[in-house]
Order: sequence, then C-alpha cells, then structure tokens
Amino acid sequence: MRIVHIYKDYYPVLGGIENHIKQVAESQAAEGHQVTVLVTSTTRKTESATLNGVRVIKTGRQFNIQSAPLSAGLPAALRRETSGADIAHVHAPYPPGEAANLWFGRARKTVITWHSDIVRQKTLLRYYAPTLRRVLRKADRILPTSEIYAKSSPWLSLHLDKCTAVPLCVDTKRFQPAVILESRAATIRGRILATGTPGAATTILLTVGRLRYYKGIDDLIRAMPLLPDTISVIAGTGPMVVPWKTLAKELGVVDRVLFVGDVTDADLPAFYQAADIYVLPANVRAEAFGVAILEAMACSLPVVCTDVGTATSWINQNETTGLVVPPHDPFALTNAIRKLQTAPFLRRTMGMAGRQRVMDEFTIDKMIRRIDAVYQQVLAT
Repeated sequence: MRIVHIYKDYYPVLGGIENHIKQVAESQAAEGHQVTVLVTSTTRKTESATLNGVRVIKTGRQFNIQSAPLSAGLPAALRRETSGADIAHVHAPYPPGEAANLWFGRARKTVITWHSDIVRQKTLLRYYAPTLRRVLRKADRILPTSEIYAKSSPWLSLHLDKCTAVPLCVDTKRFQPAVILESRAATIRGRILATGTPGAATTILLTVGRLRYYKGIDDLIRAMPLLPDTISVIAGTGPMVVPWKTLAKELGVVDRVLFVGDVTDADLPAFYQAADIYVLPANVRAEAFGVAILEAMACSLPVVCTDVGTATSWINQNETTGLVVPPHDPFALTNAIRKLQTAPFLRRTMGMAGRQRVMDEFTIDKMIRRIDAVYQQVLAT
C-alpha cells in the first residue's frame, strides 16, 4: 500500500502530533507499506531523506500565518507524491495541508486524523471555514481521537456517519513502572528533591508538553502557594515559559516550580518514574487528547486533569485512574492534589489501574490495527 501522511512538521520537531505521525509512519513502513511523510521544512530549503524506512519530504517554508507554516512548494509536492497513492492521510488541524490535498491531491482515498478543532485562531477560521467544510465533505473517513471529541466538536458532529474514533497510543515498553529504570529515576528524583526544604516530605508533581496557553500551567502555579510541601516539575518549552516563570516569581513559588526545558527521549520515562502525581490542568478544547497522560499512566502514575469536554477526562477516569476537576479552578486542583498526596495507597491503586487501562486500550499495536482497518474499508468502497 502507498500511504502519504500530510502535516506541517515532523521529527526532530517535538510535539504530540509529530510524535504520533512518526509512530504510525514507522510502524506502517515496518509492515512493508510504502510510506511518505510530506511536511514543511523549518528553513526555506526543501529537503528529502529516508528515516527508519519512511521517506520524509520537507518543502521550503516561506512564512507563518497564525502558527500555520506556508510553503510555496507544498501543493506541487503533494500532487506528485499522492499521484498513484492509495491513501492520503491528512493530519488536522493544518489548513494549508488540508486545502492543498483538497485541491491538488490525487490519492485514491483521503483519511483525516482530526487531532483538534481550530480553537484560538478565530480570524483564520472565519476565512477558512468554507474550505474546511469542503474538506470534511470530501474526506472518505475522519478519525477523531475519541468519540467524545467527535460528538462535542461543532465540525465533526455534522459528519458522525463518517467518523471512526482511533485513540492515540503510547509505547508501553518504553514507558513502564518505576522498577524498570529505578536507578536513573532515583537520580532525577534526588536532584528534584534537593531544591526543596531539607528533610521535608515532598511530593513531586510533573507536567510534560509544549508550553502553550491551553496547558493551563498558570492554574497549577496559582495552586502552589497552597501546596507548600510539593515541587512542580514542568518539562518542555514553548511561548508561555517567560509569562509562567514570571507568575511563579510573583507568587513566591519560583523555588518550587522547576522549568526543566525539553527532556531527552532517553530521560523522559525516568522523569515520570521519579514523580508522584501527573498534573494536566488544561483550560480549553485545544487540549484534545493528552498523550502525556497516557505516558504517565503507562508508568503507573495517578493523574489529575481537568474536564474540558475532550478526551483528557475520558482517558483519565475520575476516581479510578486519577481525579478530574473543573478547568480554571486552582482551588479544585489543590484539593485533588492534596487528596492524592495524603493517600499513598490510593496513588498506588490508581497508578496500577492506569497502567492496565493503557495496556487494554492504548498500545501502538491496537492503534495501527484500527488505522489499517479503516484503510481497508475505504479502499473497498
């Protein structure tokens, strides 16, 4: 089968969608499919390479419009690469890629993985909406990452007849409970605790991801003055680093809110294993899924997250794998963290339940099988 994945970025650019495409493309290539990933370059130069069996084409980028990179070479490259292809697999939201496939795509069938609605870029959406409606009408199948998101999306709820939920996944061999990387996790935990009050019993909170507005880290920072015996580790970089560091300083918790930057792939599992509770205080629907929640659950961490009407509060089952609280509510966040902080047995029980939920529903093999089944169905019609 010839498959072309279409998005804006790919490895080594870090992000949930980028990581997902890499997982899918490499798994498909390993099964013998001819797989191409078509994205934009971070420079004006067009580049092509084969990485782990996947042909990666990055067309030169000219400029960005509201975080959407534009490449003059993308339409021609898309037309060329999809000519004779079985599946054009578009990853949304990326309006230039979606529109280019609508107008220039030549694959037999088009499948769209719908990672998120366009939430913040309302001006862009106003002008793009007519094209987006055509994109959805013309798609052969749409893959939301959860049924709850499809039903609550003003865009997908109009096309539920062609939606098949395919949840994202996690590498359960890489992300495992603490005994697997015990020495490295112990070293990281020791370094984190060294920043706290000597001799104090300290709980380590962890948040991992691109630091964008919708992660809601400001609500976690506002909770920290009420959680004096905790250290919050924020792993990742992004546009909100400076404002959130400033907020931590203003609230007098800068010594207990540690911004550690991007964590290497090798160290990331150990960071989860070094923590006590995973926290994702997202505040809007732009946090559509939350792959980091799966990574934390795979490592048997209990999770505290918010209910923003997306998959976050479906993945993390309230009172089973963790706790779910309203968004924009530092006090509710505080109470949930305190509940887990003071109940080690509850943390362990929820952590084990989280690991089991991941093994049952969110493995790479299950995700690839679900995607392949969709391909086979659309090609048969």
